[in-house]
Amino acid sequence: MSAAELARLQFAATTGIHWLFVILTMGLVPLVAVMHTRAAYTRDPAERTVRERMTRFWGQLYVINYAVGIVTGLVMEFQFGLSWSGLSTFAGNVFGAPLALETLIAFFAESTFLGMWIFGWGRLRKGVHVTLIWLVALTAYASGYWILVANGFMQHPVGHDVRDGVAYLTDFGALLTNSSALVALGHVALAALTTGGVFVAGVSALHFLRRTEETELFRGSLRLGLWVSTVASFFVVVVGELQRPVIERTQPMKDAVLRGSGVAEEQARLVAEHGPGDYVPWQDTVRLSMDVMTVIGNTVSTITLIAVVLLWKDWVIRWRPALYVLIATVPFPFVASVGGWVVREVGRQPWLIYGELTVEDAVSHVSTAALAVSCTVFVAVFLALAVTNWTLITRFAVRGPDATQLGATEPLPDDVPEGPGSGDGRRGGDGGDEKQPVPVL
Repeated sequence: MSAAELARLQFAATTGIHWLFVILTMGLVPLVAVMHTRAAYTRDPAERTVRERMTRFWGQLYVINYAVGIVTGLVMEFQFGLSWSGLSTFAGNVFGAPLALETLIAFFAESTFLGMWIFGWGRLRKGVHVTLIWLVALTAYASGYWILVANGFMQHPVGHDVRDGVAYLTDFGALLTNSSALVALGHVALAALTTGGVFVAGVSALHFLRRTEETELFRGSLRLGLWVSTVASFFVVVVGELQRPVIERTQPMKDAVLRGSGVAEEQARLVAEHGPGDYVPWQDTVRLSMDVMTVIGNTVSTITLIAVVLLWKDWVIRWRPALYVLIATVPFPFVASVGGWVVREVGRQPWLIYGELTVEDAVSHVSTAALAVSCTVFVAVFLALAVTNWTLITRFAVRGPDATQLGATEPLPDDVPEGPGSGDGRRGGDGGDEKQPVPVL
């Protein structure tokens, strides 16, 4: 394999694995926020206890996925300098700004809010605590937006001028409102919600198969997961179709490949415009990935819709084959999302920045041997992290709410004043000897 092929393989493998963490994070955090909001503002004590346990159970699974996934995100940042120095040289003035903002949001703001939420159980007022998890959700989607702004520039470069072989940002507004970024953000957000909903429904179905005693907790989780995934999976198809006009306008070669016609004509046009070269991406890969995404997306939408109908009188819970189907459906959204990512990225080849910078021109001047070593190490580390993540998630998901350690403390009553010296022993004040338990992960 050439150096460029190894660099592409490394980035494709690591990005694909990292994306599996991202889509579950973005899909699960809004559901956890909804659960926490309902728990905080439920008046009935028994129902509030169930909903708090629900929040802590799903919140712990979310935290595991986020913590391991953030490591893969940090590692990926190094690849731009290691393997793609040509990209930084040509488009660093444009590409760097959204990447820097994404880093600030994901690794600083989002992590800070999440840490405060994790350790805020029993220490913060319910309004503040609930606000924190919604801020985590907001920053998660803001982080996704900035990544897609950067990727959207690669798909459809706007808002810049090229001088002496270097791109300079001239219109930040055009960069932020790039249609290749905005429509993709809607598609990604809905795909993430579908993934989170199917995951919650599948794990809940597993516990009903195991004849759980936490009937109310997992019935509520199952209903929320199915309704969210049903609505999101319908609209993800709608928004996906909205991308076709954008692709047709901005990437006519990809559009020709997806349509299966006009490829030769587009190749001739690109040769005339950019000089000799092969401008046709891997057609079979792009079409197969599109078919996989479409078939699986429609399958998930159908399954969740049927399951929502079966929610009436809890038929979906009583009919064991339906529970098995929901469990088996959990991997489907992940596979479909990877298929969509392949269509978006491979369909752009051989361009790294469409129409302006090719992959061959962007790859670093690194020896093939060095790239082979780094590719092997990167992929091995990412696979190890993925196995670790899903091992932990599976273990804690199967153990159920009784094994949940997130927020392992009694909530702070609303009528207890905040701050040290409040007279409440649970807060570590002077009025009691009881020590405040520390929430752990």
